[in-house]
Amino acid sequence: MSGDEAEAKGAPERVPEPSGVDLARVALRAAREQARARGDAAQQKKQARRGGGLRSGAGADGRDPLALGAAINRLLTERGWEAPAAVGGVMGRWPQIVGEDVAKHCEPERYDEEERALIVRCDSTAWATNLRLLAPTLVARLNEDLGHGTVRLIKVLGPGGPQRRYGPLRAPGSTGPGDTYG
Repeated sequence: MSGDEAEAKGAPERVPEPSGVDLARVALRAAREQARARGDAAQQKKQARRGGGLRSGAGADGRDPLALGAAINRLLTERGWEAPAAVGGVMGRWPQIVGEDVAKHCEPERYDEEERALIVRCDSTAWATNLRLLAPTLVARLNEDLGHGTVRLIKVLGPGGPQRRYGPLRAPGSTGPGDTYG
């Protein structure tokens, strides 16, 4: 039986054994890979000792100081405080947004981030009613300034009454005359 007949019958083909030169090439390739791995490990150790491979020089790197504005903007972005900070800016510019007359009688108290509502307190019920009528226009103007959906509604509060105190000698924890009679 010849070699061709053995192939035709499905006998496995013999792979020649690597010769001396081939074995030397395989050993040399493995040695080079090991040396490269050892060199990479040594380089990484050196860089770790030097501070991650960063060198001082004229070029900018991650260790350079940031400008105050850039640092604050990065902090706001990382913490997710953009919307509350923007609304806080609105509170500072309230007279320019609503006008001087309305600003004299109505002032923003706080921003509820969950409801996306701006809470505004007015000094009289008439101004509270007036602001409730202006609220849709104000929401549109605020969202135009801050970005769509930042403020969904404006909660208008009327004037707060004075705290009720029942005399200079008051028992701690007392809620007034109602706690005795009813």
